[in-house]
Amino acid sequence: MIEVRDLTKRYGAERAVDRISFTVAPGEVLGFLGPNGAGKSTTMKVITGYLPPTEGTVLVDGLDVRRDALEIRRRIGYLPEHTPLYPDMPVSEYLAFVAAMRGIDASARASRTEAVVTRCGLADVLPKRIETLSKGYRQRVGLAQALIHDPEILVLDEPTTGLDPNQIVEIRELIRAIGREKTVILSTHILPEVQASCDRVLIIHRGRIVADGTPDDLQSRFSGLRRLSFGVRGPADRVAEVLSARTDLRIADVSDLDGETLFQLESDADTDARPLLFRLAVEEGWELTELHRDRANLEDVFRSLTSA
Repeated sequence: MIEVRDLTKRYGAERAVDRISFTVAPGEVLGFLGPNGAGKSTTMKVITGYLPPTEGTVLVDGLDVRRDALEIRRRIGYLPEHTPLYPDMPVSEYLAFVAAMRGIDASARASRTEAVVTRCGLADVLPKRIETLSKGYRQRVGLAQALIHDPEILVLDEPTTGLDPNQIVEIRELIRAIGREKTVILSTHILPEVQASCDRVLIIHRGRIVADGTPDDLQSRFSGLRRLSFGVRGPADRVAEVLSARTDLRIADVSDLDGETLFQLESDADTDARPLLFRLAVEEGWELTELHRDRANLEDVFRSLTSA
């Protein structure tokens, strides 16, 4: 659905994006990660036709952004980081205005507006002026304007910035539902959001792609470690002594909870230490209360790849 080949974008002497290449398959939800200034927003602006590339090729549904920018814009719904709203307009008038600007036939505008109002949960605020809405509802209005022409591709740049935890969950669930029907590129700084919503992750740093894969795949490839939680009821000093004697395990943290000692352990990524820990518990007579591998920690991967 989207193909980026050797894309470079310069602002004067500054190279914001440096010869990056990637593809996005139909129906895929792609998380686009990177620190501030990494080139995420610039890449999105080129894909949507907002900015021309300096070098390279960008194809959207087979169309070239240099030659077919207007047609590409018809096929994309775009929610930039700063939501494009007119605060003095009521929600209903704003959506009608966007539908007209998008070239939706007058006979179909009411049905399309009703569809996005339902999808984005805006029925209760239709008569209200946008400036009176909460940040969460303004983001919903922004999503509605991006969806009103029923595009095949949705590009969302930091859609949950500035929202409170409840609003983030609401928008995340909405994006997840949309992602079941459309191709989505999602830029965000909120790593749990990527883990919950995205099929695949691209990490960009200083204008270059430094990682590409599923969240769990990236954790296993780049962390170099496997993490385990090991809880036992037994003499904590003896447990720590036995574990510390192992060269294939490292104690990362220890905590005591009502007579139970919980060890956070690390081992090599290609080693599954759970059978070993189970045998140790049996041999030493410890009461095993917890033994599991921890979920992939995308934050550790992100920091290791973008801290240099």
